[in-house]
Formats: sequence, structure tokens, C-alpha cells
Amino acid sequence: MATHMEGRTCECMDSMLVFDRDAVRRHRDRAAKTVGRVADVLRDAAERLLDRLDDTNRRFSDVLDVGGRGVVAPLLRGRGMRVVSCDLSPAMAALNGGACVSADEEFLPFAAGSFDLIVASLSLHWINDLPGALIQLRQALRPEGLLLASLPTLGTLAELRSALTEAEAEISGGAAPRVSPFPELRDCAHLLQRAGFVLPVADVEDIRLLYADPFALLTDLRAAGEANAIRQRARSAPARALFPAAMDRLPAEGERVAVTLRMAVMTGWAPGH
Repeated sequence: MATHMEGRTCECMDSMLVFDRDAVRRHRDRAAKTVGRVADVLRDAAERLLDRLDDTNRRFSDVLDVGGRGVVAPLLRGRGMRVVSCDLSPAMAALNGGACVSADEEFLPFAAGSFDLIVASLSLHWINDLPGALIQLRQALRPEGLLLASLPTLGTLAELRSALTEAEAEISGGAAPRVSPFPELRDCAHLLQRAGFVLPVADVEDIRLLYADPFALLTDLRAAGEANAIRQRARSAPARALFPAAMDRLPAEGERVAVTLRMAVMTGWAPGH
């Protein structure tokens, strides 16, 4: 009976896991060689996030950069801060320069009260237990420390999701999940509050990405380490006609196709003493 119940428990826990973390690590390992291709987009997103620092008169010294892909840490150092970077991928962590460590965001190795600022720019969306990860980030902050995080939210890559779903349904009569599920903006501040942050705020920034060659979008996603890591993804090769048919369905702006990065910008403070 005990063995049977343990198996049921494991099965239940597995059903709660949306993302294949081993695949996430592999994608980021490979992307460490190519992420420079999308550095401009990542830098734009990071600068929009770090603009929130100008809204406070607090000065920060010891900062944790979570998953910054070699872009965020230099921006923080440019502001005169001491930076430790971490990433699920050792190869990606090494891109940040300075102090860096390979670390799973769901099992952070940092002692309580290690940092007065944590920045996670577009790096938390492949995590199965996001509330638990946010709790760990809050615990790693000193009293009245600040978390700045951005997260792709519902609407991100909606054009690509719709194009792939429609094309695959037409070709094969069904559609496998090919774009990550994203939270709704209204849920993001609640996630911070649930994790114990005070004064939680979440607002939205839209970044429009235009491509003369629609296939360059797929190349950029792989270059950034954003290939499909959903556990229920199709493991067989898609029909050869799928991606050409999907790319033809992407909306156009002039002579380019357009997709949206809808970014929830989240701020939350660790409680004081």
C-alpha cells in the first residue's frame, strides 16, 4: 500500500510540472554561443527594467543578477554596483563576467540577506514553482531590499502562437503546444504579495519586434535559449510544411512581420525588521 501511494504522489507532482528543466538548461547551454545575436533586444528589455531604479532614492551595493545572459551585469556594474550573477546554465553564467555561479532558480544557494537588490530580466518564465522561487529571492534580500523582475506575460508571441496553432490544425488536424504559457499581468503583483514582498507593483511594457525574414524570429528564439521546453511538447519532428505555413500567417507591418513581447515589470520590497 505504501509503495502504491508513493507512486500516486509522484504522479501527482509530475502533473504539476509544466516545464522540462533539463531541456531549459540544454537550450541555455547552446544559446551561450549565440545569444549575442539578440543582445540588443535583451538590453532594451533590461534597460526598461532598470529604469525603475531611477524612481527610488535608495542606493544599492550588493546585487544578484538572475539569468541576465551577459547583458544585465554590465549595466549594473555601470551603475557602480557589486554584482553576482547566476544562471541555470554554467556556460550562460560565465558570459556575465565577474562573480558568477551556476544555480537552479528553484533551489538558490545564497544565504539569507545576501543582497540589497535582485534583478531578474526575462529569466523566470521557465520555472515550475514560480511562487517558491520568488520566496527564495525574497529570503536572499536584506530587509527593505528590492526585487526588480520582468516576465513575459499573456500576449507575448501571441501572433506566433496563433499562426502555429492554425497551421498545424490545418495540416494535421491537431496542434501540439509550441509556445510557452505565460501568466496574466493581473496575477504578477499577486505572485509577489504571495511570496511575502511588500508594496508589490506590476505594470506592462510592450516591445514590438519586426522581421523582414519571418524565419529570423525562430532563429532569434533559439539564439536566446527560448526553444520549446514544455514537458508535453511533441517529441517527433513537425510536418515539413508547418513552419512555412505558420510564417505566412504572421501579421505584417509594411514589408515586415510583427510579433509582440509583452513584458510584466514587477517590483517588490523585502519587509523591514
